[in-house]
Formats: sequence, C-alpha cells, structure tokens
Amino acid sequence: MHITRQGAGGTIQSLDVCQVERMERKMLKLIGILLCSLLAGSLATVEVMKDVTLGFGEALKYCREESQLSEEQMEEFFHFWRDDFKFNLREIGCAIRCMSHHFNLLTDSHRMHHDNTDKFIKSFPNGELLSQKMVTLIHECEKQFESEEDHCWRILRIAECFKTGCKQQGIAPTMEMIMAEFIMESESR
Repeated sequence: MHITRQGAGGTIQSLDVCQVERMERKMLKLIGILLCSLLAGSLATVEVMKDVTLGFGEALKYCREESQLSEEQMEEFFHFWRDDFKFNLREIGCAIRCMSHHFNLLTDSHRMHHDNTDKFIKSFPNGELLSQKMVTLIHECEKQFESEEDHCWRILRIAECFKTGCKQQGIAPTMEMIMAEFIMESESR
C-alpha cells in the first residue's frame, strides 16, 4: 500500500506504509530523546539549586547571633523552599544578608555582587548550568525592591521574589531533596 503526499515545492511523493511507519518510529525516538534531555537538564538544574542552597546555608551557623534568630526561627529557616514558608520576619532577611556577606556576595551598598555571586554558584558541581539564570533572577528581584531602605527587609523581599521565580522556572529543589541531603550528611558525620 502506498501513501501519496505533496512535498516541498509541489512535488508528489509516494511512500509505502513501511516507510511511513519507520519515519514515525524515528520521529518518536527523536521526540523521546529530546524530552529525556530536557528532563535531565531540568533535574540537573534542580540538583544544582539544592547544592547551592545547602552550600549557602552553611553560613547560617556564623550568622545566627548577628541576625538575632531564635532557635525556633533558625529551624524554620531550613524550610525556605516549602510552599508555606512565611517571609514575615526581618531577622530572616538579616540572616540572609549576613550569609551573603559571609560568602562576599554583596557590595558595600548591600546589593548583589554579580561576579562573586556567579563564581560562588559556579563553585558547585554543574553550577555553570544555573549561574547566569540565578544572577539574572536575583538582579531582577533587586530592582523590584530598590526603594526599600532597610537592608534586612529588602533582602527578605528579594529572597521571596527569588524563590517565586525559581518555582516558576522549575529550578527550585523540593523539601524532600533538601531533607534527604541533611539526613545523608548527618549520617556521614
């Protein structure tokens, strides 16, 4: 059995059913490969975000006193990526500011230091996959809250904006990923 169709430039092509089926299988394989590579890329960026989150979180132990976080607030801070995390405590913004200073990610005017932030993200395995996206996202969030004079409140609002942007772009780690990593780290100690 043959199928006739009009090709490019008006030419008539005649294909048998076997040729059509082979073409369909090739197309499905190609689509499958494309979807797998997109999914793998997406999972890779989520994995990078998890690593950056945990690496950034290492500074919290140095910043607890300076930011005046209570033990309960510090515990809550570990749930940053949960959907119900509340961005209503100035102390959380102060902690993020302190943590950013710890890694030299802020300028003297408490704005993101683009080069240092880029290098910090790239210091993690596959960080180059996300560094530019993260820097751009943080910068866009900074511009939205430029008028906030209190550095802690402004940085808290930027963090909330950043989290929302990460979730929208599908690069936010799940709490399950974060908790699994905490468990693995605590068991290895």
